Amino acid sequence: MVNRRGFLTGLLASGLVPVSTWADVGSPSFLAAARLPDDGFALCGIDSKGAILFQIPIPARGHAAAAHPVRAEAVAFARRPGTFASIINCASGREIARLASPEGRHFYGHGAFSGDGETLFTTENDYEAGQGRIGMWDATQGYARIGEFASGGIGPHDIRLLSDGATLVVANGGIDTHPDTGRTKLNLSTMRPNLSYLDFSGTLLDQVELPADLRSNSIRHLDVSQDGQVAMGMQWQRDRSSSPALVGVHRRGGKVNLMQAPLNVHRNALGYVGSIAFSGNNAELAVTCPRGGCVQVFDAVTCKFVSSHEASDASGITGFGEGFVISSGIGRIRTIGKSRAISVHHSLEWDNHLVRI
Repeated sequence: MVNRRGFLTGLLASGLVPVSTWADVGSPSFLAAARLPDDGFALCGIDSKGAILFQIPIPARGHAAAAHPVRAEAVAFARRPGTFASIINCASGREIARLASPEGRHFYGHGAFSGDGETLFTTENDYEAGQGRIGMWDATQGYARIGEFASGGIGPHDIRLLSDGATLVVANGGIDTHPDTGRTKLNLSTMRPNLSYLDFSGTLLDQVELPADLRSNSIRHLDVSQDGQVAMGMQWQRDRSSSPALVGVHRRGGKVNLMQAPLNVHRNALGYVGSIAFSGNNAELAVTCPRGGCVQVFDAVTCKFVSSHEASDASGITGFGEGFVISSGIGRIRTIGKSRAISVHHSLEWDNHLVRI
């Protein structure tokens, strides 16, 4: 009779070892990084009622995460300018790999998997050259680094996979930084943010810039709809009294369409969008404004303002039903809009992003 070890060895050799899926860890709906009451840090899996299903330690403060499309694995990215990303087996609660940014690079806190889950793409800064790079990591071989290509600009922050499964969209924020000067912005007078569309080989398929008078609007965070519309949230780098639009949508081959709340509401954003998301049905678009303590909602088709909601220190947001679920630095998770009502508090501080699985 074959013992258990021999049986598993045989499965491993045949490639038939069962893989833990998200269902095996309670089918979490969201991932989020958090600061714990003891000042430690963790990546948490959260269910559709706002309950924490798992809480796994990470080495330092996190920013965003990426969920493997099949396996119960998550990538927890360090806050910019971080040099690590933890690959976590959410079933065992163990770190199974740790990415280190190449020499002369740092991560920007975001990444995206290919649709089949075989490749992880990470946004990176080549800070000596002052250019953005996209790193490639083989998720089938222990997340070994297998290549890189240009991001299409400076300061690539967020990255998403379009619904076609073959195109990446990158938010090149346009801001040059260097670890020697911390988070100091080195090129505010010359910045040129853009959206760049790239295939998996790094070929630039499309690129769009903001109008010249908005080039101080750093494109930071993205969401993509099921039909390929890209939403972008921005952060204004000049005097807030000019109050430019901070939200836009774009489709490949078209122009950027900007949206803005009435001026008295818009100014509450204080020139800063934290996160952006389409509602679950793609009908609406919302942004968190943590500095202003509010969430602003727009019609994703007409680009018209819909509503504003008070939300102290809210930053993470994602689509949920016909509305949204948000997380905040005061430990709250709640819904807004046309969603089943959720409102729970946890004794931790949620970090910048709430990632839908």
